[in-house]
Amino acid sequence: MHLACLPAVVPTPWLAPPPRIPDFHLPCGSGYITQKRSSIVAIGLTIHNTPVEVREKLAVPEAEWPRAIEELCSFPHIEEAGVLSTCNRMEVYVVALSWHRGVREVEEWMSRASGIPIEELRPSLFLLRDRDATNHLLNVAGGLDSLVLGEGQILAQVKQVYKVGQNCKGFGRHLKGLFMAAITAGKRVRSETTICSGAVSVSSAAAELAQLKLPTHSFDDANVCIIGAGKMAALLVKHLFSKGCKRMTILNRSLPRAEALAEEFADVEFDIRLMDDLMSCVEKSDVIFAASSSQEILIHSADVANMPARDAVVGGVRRFVDISVPRNIEIEGQEGAHVFNVDDLVEVVAANKEERRKAAEGAQVLLKEEQEAFEAWRDSLETVPTIKALRGKAEAIRSGEVEKALKKLGGDDMTKKEKKALEDLSRGIVNKLLHGPMTALRCDGTDPKAVGVTLANMEALERMFGLLTSDIPEASSR
Repeated sequence: MHLACLPAVVPTPWLAPPPRIPDFHLPCGSGYITQKRSSIVAIGLTIHNTPVEVREKLAVPEAEWPRAIEELCSFPHIEEAGVLSTCNRMEVYVVALSWHRGVREVEEWMSRASGIPIEELRPSLFLLRDRDATNHLLNVAGGLDSLVLGEGQILAQVKQVYKVGQNCKGFGRHLKGLFMAAITAGKRVRSETTICSGAVSVSSAAAELAQLKLPTHSFDDANVCIIGAGKMAALLVKHLFSKGCKRMTILNRSLPRAEALAEEFADVEFDIRLMDDLMSCVEKSDVIFAASSSQEILIHSADVANMPARDAVVGGVRRFVDISVPRNIEIEGQEGAHVFNVDDLVEVVAANKEERRKAAEGAQVLLKEEQEAFEAWRDSLETVPTIKALRGKAEAIRSGEVEKALKKLGGDDMTKKEKKALEDLSRGIVNKLLHGPMTALRCDGTDPKAVGVTLANMEALERMFGLLTSDIPEASSR
């Protein structure tokens, strides 16, 4: 049976798919028989079912994605690999020769990279295969699987996976095609639906949460400090300014990035400090955002234990909003300090839930169209081995018959011109005879119906020419 006829997700007792992933299944194909093709597998964990304490142990910085791809592709059953690691998810996409062996190899890699035993890791993982894996990535790129429905930052992160993958040998044809389809789907969702209205990123949700928690719901009376000056920090500045916050302290390890941030937002009054001033800035601040790339805890309970309480206008409390992964803030049991991390942002999401749900329903139609286009393209690749096998068998027959003819004609006595004429004659006959079958097997995958016809042609040709055996020689490259 062709792989497309099998269930896309094989149930296992320890793996559960992420929420909100629709289950699309195409009917079985034409029933052609070919060598079993590789599976696209997605395995990972997300904010929906895994706490930040676990996610941060598996987080892979962008600079380490090429190394991760190389390590994954070194396993015997993994042909291609890609890593999508953000503050809300860590997902590995692989093209596996044997999907169940490939899953075990990804598990082994995850366990080794995180230091978490496989038995402890498994309850947090999801596993999706082929069409369900494809559908999941399209949902992710479209913002339908994000904590904030319609969040736009994830599309930029999917684009970055594709960009980084261009220079990685293990990020091959199938994953390039899949991520390009996801990028196209994400763009369509954002341009053709209203799903992006309201808070659409972790940074915007963090700004909304901080505003919501302030007693006056205003940043006018609050001293705001941001740790970091990267992309997340820039988005925080943008969303805080849109909510009326016009004074901020920026803490960073170096001045140039912070100064570039200040130039970008000329209407904001910045106090730029280096990390040496971290504790003094925290002491003077009411709302502290952590949006750095630090791999370590920057603020502990002991650091704030003896700091004076804040003014009554902000409730006498310092509020820490940590959107870094790994976390940068670890404060417990301090009456004058409240800490929120990415898992707490669900409170902000609830506001426009119904409106976004309706937009998400419209987005699913677009995603289905893009998925069908990708699956058609992928199915069109199925004909490549048949084309090679048909050409190889024809070449083997041609060269064998030419050799027999040369012996009968006394080949040693023939001139080079006569031998070349015989070779050209045989090749001309074979090429003309194969032109029709080869044309019937070529398809660019843009039209699903045309792909179906091509696959039916492939089935017929495999039967007619006996191409189901594995010992058919490759076509000559001459």
